[in-house]
Amino acid sequence: MVRTVPRRSPAEEPPPRRRPPRSTSARPTRRRRLRPPRLADPGRRLRLGTALALTLFTVIGIRLVVLQVVENPDYAGAGIEDRLRNVILPAPRGSIYDRDGEVLAHSVEARYVFADPSQIDDPVTTAQALSEPLGIPAAELAEKMRKRKQPNGYELEFVYLKRGVDIDVAEQIEDLELKGVDTRRDEGREVPGGGLAANLIGFTSDDMVGLEGLEAGYDKVLAGKDGKERYEAGWGAQIPGGFSETTEAKPGSSLCLTLDRDLQYMVQAKLAEAMEAVNGSTATAVVLEVGTSEVLAQASYPTYDVANWRDSDPADRDDVATGFVVEPGSVHKAITFGAALQEGVITPDTTLPVPNTVRLGDTTFKDTTKADGRRMSLAGMMAYSSNVGTIAIADQLGPDRLIDYQKRFGLGEPTGVGLLGEASGGLLPADQWSDSSHGSVPIGHSVDATAIQMAAAYATIANDGTYVAPRLVKEIIRPQGERITPEAPTTREVLTPETAAELRTILEAVTTVDGATGQAAAISGYRVAGKSGTGLRWVDGQKQPGVASFIGMAPAEKPRYVIAVFAQTPGGGGGDIAAPVFADMMRFTLQHYRVPQSPSPPPNFVVFPR
Repeated sequence: MVRTVPRRSPAEEPPPRRRPPRSTSARPTRRRRLRPPRLADPGRRLRLGTALALTLFTVIGIRLVVLQVVENPDYAGAGIEDRLRNVILPAPRGSIYDRDGEVLAHSVEARYVFADPSQIDDPVTTAQALSEPLGIPAAELAEKMRKRKQPNGYELEFVYLKRGVDIDVAEQIEDLELKGVDTRRDEGREVPGGGLAANLIGFTSDDMVGLEGLEAGYDKVLAGKDGKERYEAGWGAQIPGGFSETTEAKPGSSLCLTLDRDLQYMVQAKLAEAMEAVNGSTATAVVLEVGTSEVLAQASYPTYDVANWRDSDPADRDDVATGFVVEPGSVHKAITFGAALQEGVITPDTTLPVPNTVRLGDTTFKDTTKADGRRMSLAGMMAYSSNVGTIAIADQLGPDRLIDYQKRFGLGEPTGVGLLGEASGGLLPADQWSDSSHGSVPIGHSVDATAIQMAAAYATIANDGTYVAPRLVKEIIRPQGERITPEAPTTREVLTPETAAELRTILEAVTTVDGATGQAAAISGYRVAGKSGTGLRWVDGQKQPGVASFIGMAPAEKPRYVIAVFAQTPGGGGGDIAAPVFADMMRFTLQHYRVPQSPSPPPNFVVFPR
């Protein structure tokens, strides 16, 4: 309900009030009464202070969130990097064993000495203290310890001073308490046999990198992969509870070789003894197992002590069997005869009239044992090493077919036995033959070959005509014990088994016929087939004569082993020098492996059939 107020009539309205007029006359001044000051409001101040504090804490909180969540990785990373120390954890290098698991080369416990250049204030003084125990010039050490930046902009904090340090020497260095210098567990390389198979095994650097021999050829297999330890450090020591990260080292794999340590020792000893007796300069002997072509021994003369390899002549460290390229001479005649038999140019019953000489181009070829034009059997030609008879057979065979068989027997290319720098030798192309080449090539001149190539060629004859490439590595042993057989060697048929057997019989004449060139290679109780030779060697473009050789197999009726001997001497032929050494080595090999004697004597050979 709306309440209304009654409106008054004009007559009832009171008259308006009028202000009295201001007097202009003076009147007494009245003092204004002062009010008391207003007191501060505590509640208001508290609220303002609280608001300001909350604002400040909010700003700080936001900044902390930005620092810790957004920018934290950058700041934290930069801080850790300033405190991180890196230490290498060397990977154990794999061992090298012989076929029976006997150690030929392995790593032994040692220490490595390292420096952190960023912690060294006086590199010169530190280097002088380390020079004598490490055996390194102080200037060289000081340069290693010099402060410097890495490509990533950070200071260098780790450098090897020396690896493979003996433990007692490392302890002497630790006792010096040099700032920025420390030692860690390492490995040194040791070859228990000293010079045993040294030219094959080779050696490593102080940093455990393979430099020569199998150590170099299989470096990636043996080396493994180094690990690394990273940790926060302050004042040179690890910070407890700080950042720490370890990448474990991965050990290298080991090699199990085809070598027989005992046989290797004997072959080296026999070779050295023979060479010292005749004042020889360079020699090699290779022992192959028939069927597998596994290298049971491979000796070089001269040799060296791996432990002191720095004191050796580089030439003494060469593996002669794979790097000594020669004109093989008459041991090549087995290839010529084998090719002619396989191609049907001759048969085991073939006889040919053999004059004392034949002239081709500007060269006269002659025989030491004169046939005077009589007909000779193939066995007779081989027994007396007839140059003229061999040339006559090769003339019927022709250059193209002879070269084809040279390649089938493995000449002209490396065997791939597993050593770096193996020589390939060389064959003279048919279109480059001169008139005299038709005489020189069949008898093993104008041909470049290595001892390992020629040994493999004779192993082909022993293996019923099938070529099997030689090999030195039998297995690769992984760190976990897994054994891996390398890729199967190259094989190919060169001769039929029948042809190979016929050729072996012909080669037996070399050790059995009266006055034959290889009688000194005969072994009592065993049938031996082989061939002697006298070749040449080219050194710096100059012919070096006197490379005597003998390559043979036994037992001839079913060969088990092939041995090739090459020796560069001042004088003498293969029958005089290499054949006796072959006999000693083959006799030991047959007895070492307990091979039964031949059940029947060799055949009787007729040199000049009527």
